[in-house]
Amino acid sequence: MSLSTAADEDSAQEIHLPADIDWKMLDKSKFFFLGAALFSGVSATLYPVVVLKTRQQVCPAESSCAKIAMSMLRREGFRGLYRGFATSLTGTIPARALYMTALEVTKSNVGIATVRLGFPEPTAAAIANAVAGLSAAMAAQIVWTPIDVVSQRLMVQGGCMNQMEKNPTVNASASSNCKYRGGIDAFRKILSADGIRGLYRGFGMSILTYAPSNAVWWASYSVTQRFVWGGVGCYFCKKEENINENGSSVSSFRPDSKTVMAVQGLSAAMAGGVSALITMPLDTIKTRLQVLDGEGNDKRPPTIGQTVKNLVREGGWSACYRGLGPRWASMSMSATTMITTYEFLKRMSAKNQESLT
Repeated sequence: MSLSTAADEDSAQEIHLPADIDWKMLDKSKFFFLGAALFSGVSATLYPVVVLKTRQQVCPAESSCAKIAMSMLRREGFRGLYRGFATSLTGTIPARALYMTALEVTKSNVGIATVRLGFPEPTAAAIANAVAGLSAAMAAQIVWTPIDVVSQRLMVQGGCMNQMEKNPTVNASASSNCKYRGGIDAFRKILSADGIRGLYRGFGMSILTYAPSNAVWWASYSVTQRFVWGGVGCYFCKKEENINENGSSVSSFRPDSKTVMAVQGLSAAMAGGVSALITMPLDTIKTRLQVLDGEGNDKRPPTIGQTVKNLVREGGWSACYRGLGPRWASMSMSATTMITTYEFLKRMSAKNQESLT
């Protein structure tokens, strides 16, 4: 793959990036086995930030991330930052496998189709990435939503739920009264109380949150990566001077693997920050739908409208952005580690390693 950064009558500049690896070029068994190991490590690293974000979203009163973290460490110890991790990890492996399969298959097919329709390569890549991100997120939510519901119930247990029960001025009836001994116990109790619908609580909001978020992220990543390469990428590449067929000089830049990973990481972080900011209110509503019970004696799950009203009553419209700091950091760090890990995984899983240079 080559990326043209400038051109005029006498000279041109091109950055020769490593070859793209599509679905057909991958050794599937190696891809899924290495992917399970690599992404499990990424999930373990970022999990405490997800716990803090979830507790901040559910807390009925404004509370800083640092204050929640200190309170957790004081009362629950370091293990509190990993509440529900085993459950989350159990779902991460099949959900990631489904996500990566849908992503690569869709990207490959849509990319070919858009090029055949006559779209320029940059536009075709952005469209393919957006559609692939959308389909991958929707596919993964089939597996991930029940795991998300269970793990988030475990995350908030012993935290803000206790504040709701102890503080009479806070809407304690909205909290979940169930106490869980672990993921399996939580799964059984949710299934017993609400049936299969309880495990898919917030599924619609999850789709509305993650599908557009992934589409925006992957499209932004494609565009941002080209922007970074065109702006500063060539300054960190090895320069070569060549003569093309017309006799004019062409400056070629060949980045090493470290430069490629740095640009990919920077582009992913920028795209992740934008996506987090745009979809934050949807994520807050989704989290509350999955964690909190309804008001009144029947304890019916709250509707989207009731959830929004409760948020506004607690802290105005800004309450919809509770947990923005942790989520922005989580998505930026997750995007950076995910894309660098993912690109590394694809290169490690390629059938023909020699063709990638």
